[in-house]
Amino acid sequence: MEFTRRELGKLMLAVPAAGLLPRDVFAAQAKPNSKWAGVQVGLNVPYNFNSGPLARTLPADETLQKTLQLGISAVEMRSQPIELAMGAPAAAIAGGRGEAAKVAAASLREWRLKADPKKAGDVRKKYEDAGVKIEIVKFDGIYDFTDPEMDYAFLLAKAAGAKAISCELDLTGKGQKRVGPFADKHQLMVGYHGHAKTTPEMYASAAADAKYNGMNIDIGHWVAGNFGSPIEFMKKHHAKITHIHVKDRKKDEAGGGGQNVPFGQGDTPVVDVLRLIRDNKWPIQATIEFEYPVPAGSDRMAEMTKALQFCKDALLK
Repeated sequence: MEFTRRELGKLMLAVPAAGLLPRDVFAAQAKPNSKWAGVQVGLNVPYNFNSGPLARTLPADETLQKTLQLGISAVEMRSQPIELAMGAPAAAIAGGRGEAAKVAAASLREWRLKADPKKAGDVRKKYEDAGVKIEIVKFDGIYDFTDPEMDYAFLLAKAAGAKAISCELDLTGKGQKRVGPFADKHQLMVGYHGHAKTTPEMYASAAADAKYNGMNIDIGHWVAGNFGSPIEFMKKHHAKITHIHVKDRKKDEAGGGGQNVPFGQGDTPVVDVLRLIRDNKWPIQATIEFEYPVPAGSDRMAEMTKALQFCKDALLK
């Protein structure tokens, strides 16, 4: 049985009386599909749905609801909503600044070392029942993890159904050498995410440090860093690319900062990159990362709908 979004909303309101679990409601909805012409288009969640502290800590159920609202069938998901669903202390997940951040990190580490990472499978089941795959799990601060915490991270990602972990790329190169042996041990790829100061050589060096070290290339940051088009680099290194982040940015001309802009208004070859993945049938998720300012009279969900349509049109033409 399929439900319209309006009918689903009514059903959600009736959940307590009907005795349905959220998983049952999600499973009852028509399955989403954002895989077009063989290219899986996804979202960075819950980051795309909020700014500020909530960018990481939106609950897994609410994140799923918003993902379904946009018709997305695969995501890169932060670890925090998964761990909240597993029972992690909310204060530890929220973190903070200064001394509060240190206390939160210590509390979260203590919880992780007692937690069963296989419980992430419950979140996986709920998402997959609804038609959404958690293809990548992102961990913040992974370079500071103890060895047991590092093992926990990889086990959690596997239980969540991920094909890769993602984390920020360490410009010094030391972080990739730290994580790489654990990636090889667990035979799970790590996609290192770069920004405008991440050179092509840094990406390639990180990927070479371990068999299961890979790259999460942000094509918007790449252009804003004035490295030209990423297409030739992708042709050479595609086997090591776990996923890309899709956004449109301007070149950084005269110190302008390489502004984030709505899709189709910047210098990023979004269409060419998407078609490159399509034409070569590479298993690379194209993960939309929403970062441009919301125009007056609009909202984040409306703007992401436009970005998704832009990608869909590019792939189907």
